[in-house]
Amino acid sequence: MLDKKMEKAYNQQINAELFSAYLYLSMATYFEDKNLGGFGHWMRLQAQEELDHAMKFVGYVQTRGGRVVLDKIEKPTLEWDSPLAAFKGALEHEQYITGRINSLVKLANEINDYASGQFLLWYVEEQVEEEEHAGGICDKLELVGNSPQGILFLDKELSGRTAAPEEGA
Repeated sequence: MLDKKMEKAYNQQINAELFSAYLYLSMATYFEDKNLGGFGHWMRLQAQEELDHAMKFVGYVQTRGGRVVLDKIEKPTLEWDSPLAAFKGALEHEQYITGRINSLVKLANEINDYASGQFLLWYVEEQVEEEEHAGGICDKLELVGNSPQGILFLDKELSGRTAAPEEGA
């Protein structure tokens, strides 16, 4: 049976993951409105990945006998000053999610919930990748600056992203 404190924390994380999907979908539409379909494609795949993360939490809570309680999802930002600003926002958001995952691990350790500790290891590793990917794109955007050719090159590069199968999902 899932501890009530852990159940509440997981429900908050489900909401955070669903907000992440909203945020990345908002970024996708922002990029698509700017005719940057490759950036939009990358963000749409990111939004789907975040939905998958939320569903993985939902399944885990239910498997452990907990109750999933959905709450309202905050409205995401709709506009950014530049592609770099959007990706810096994505990186900051991933760092925030990393902090939330770390707090879940800490809580699991405090209440001796070893099953949750094991379950959350996948998310710990996933967040390292999430920050690396967003940070790498920020680095490239900083290199190209306001160069239209550079932005279009990155747009083409990002259009090649494929959905990776979720391990442990």
